[in-house]
Amino acid sequence: MTISAEDVSTVRSFNRFYTRVIGVLGDGLMHTPYSLTEARVIFELAQRDATEVLDLRRTLDLDAGYLSRMLARFESDGLVLRERSPGDARRQIVRLTRQGREVFAMLDERSVAEIRDMLERLPDDERGRLVTAMRTIRGILDGEAPSRTVALRPLRPGDLGWVVQRNGALYDAECGWDRTYEALVAKVVADYVDGHDPERENAWIAEADGEPVGSVFCVRRDDRVAQLRLLHVEPSARGMGVGTALVDECLRFAAAAGYREIMLWTTALQKAARRIYERAGFELELEEEPVERFGARIHGQYWRRRL
Repeated sequence: MTISAEDVSTVRSFNRFYTRVIGVLGDGLMHTPYSLTEARVIFELAQRDATEVLDLRRTLDLDAGYLSRMLARFESDGLVLRERSPGDARRQIVRLTRQGREVFAMLDERSVAEIRDMLERLPDDERGRLVTAMRTIRGILDGEAPSRTVALRPLRPGDLGWVVQRNGALYDAECGWDRTYEALVAKVVADYVDGHDPERENAWIAEADGEPVGSVFCVRRDDRVAQLRLLHVEPSARGMGVGTALVDECLRFAAAAGYREIMLWTTALQKAARRIYERAGFELELEEEPVERFGARIHGQYWRRRL
C-alpha cells in the first residue's frame, strides 16, 4: 500500500495542532517548570515505589545519556533518589521523594483540570465524538482489538433525520434501492410522530462508545398487533449483537404495552436480519410475489410472532 504525501501531511498537521492544544510547545507543560518529557518521567515514576532506570528508559524510549542528565537534575532538586538495586548492584533504581510526589500530584491535578476545562467547553455530542475518536486513534496505533460498549437509548432531537439519512444511504449502497425507499422511510418516521401514543409506540437508537450504530421502531398496527419497523445496523457495528438487542427491546416493549402479536415486513435480501428475527421467535407468514419497487426487484416477506 502506498502512503500518500497528503496522508503524511495530515498526520503531521494533527500532531502540530494537538501539541498546541495541550501546551507542549510553551515554556513549560501546564504552566510548570517541566517539559513534556520530564513530566512523562515523573508520571511514570509515580506509578510504583521504585523503578529500574533501564526499565524506565525502555518504557519511555529515551536516550540513556539524556535520561541520566534529567535524573541528575531531579536528584539535585530533591525530587528523586537514585541507588543501586539490592538484587543486582550493576543496576540502578530510582524513586520519587516526598517532594517528588508533591510535584507529581500538582502535575496530575493541573492535567485533569485542563482536560476537564477543554471537554466542558464542548457540547455533549461533540465531546462524545472527540473521546471516541481518541480511543480509536490509540486503539489503532497500539494494535488493540476493538472493544465497543453497546447501549440503547430513547430518541433525541436530530435522531429522526439521522434514521432517514442512514437508511437511504445504506440501502442504496447495499441493495441498490433508489430515493423512493428513503421517501418511504421519511413517511414512516413522520407517521410515527403524527398522533404518537407513547404508551403503545416507541423507538430506540443503539450507540457504541457514544456513536449511533442502529435503530428500530415499534408502532401500532392495530389494537392487538404491533409492528417492528426500520431495523438497521451500521456496517461498523455488525457482529456486535446490536440487531438482536434492538429487536429484543422492541419485543419487551410490545408485550408490556399489551399487544398480543407483533409483525414485520422485510425482503429476501435481508438475510442477516431474517436470522435475527428467527432467533427471536418470528415465523414467516407470507411471501409476496417479486415486484419492481425502489428501483429494484423486491421479494417481500411478512413475519409474525405471538407475544
